[in-house]
Amino acid sequence: MPTDGGSERILQLQEEVQQLKEAVVSHAVVDQAIGMIVALGRVSPDEGWAVLRQISQHTNVKLRNVAEMILIWGRTGAMAPEIRAELEDALDRFGPTQIPGAPPER
Repeated sequence: MPTDGGSERILQLQEEVQQLKEAVVSHAVVDQAIGMIVALGRVSPDEGWAVLRQISQHTNVKLRNVAEMILIWGRTGAMAPEIRAELEDALDRFGPTQIPGAPPER
């Protein structure tokens, strides 16, 4: 039987393992969203990361949540208008492009 200190250490380690699992999942979501941005905007992975960060900063939405919205958009075609606008603006800063399904430019 572990001593009281041992039980506390086990709980700490279990919490740390859970946090690491969550970080791995979060990292995968962000990486997938960057991949979509890279393909969509024909930008480098570093630029894709910058686009994702800019969207997050300009909309005040957590980066992981923005990444999740981009992945949902990839599956459903639905994206919040403010996220779509920021995505278009951010991609325009790295070179002109247009998101599929967006209204044509005039």
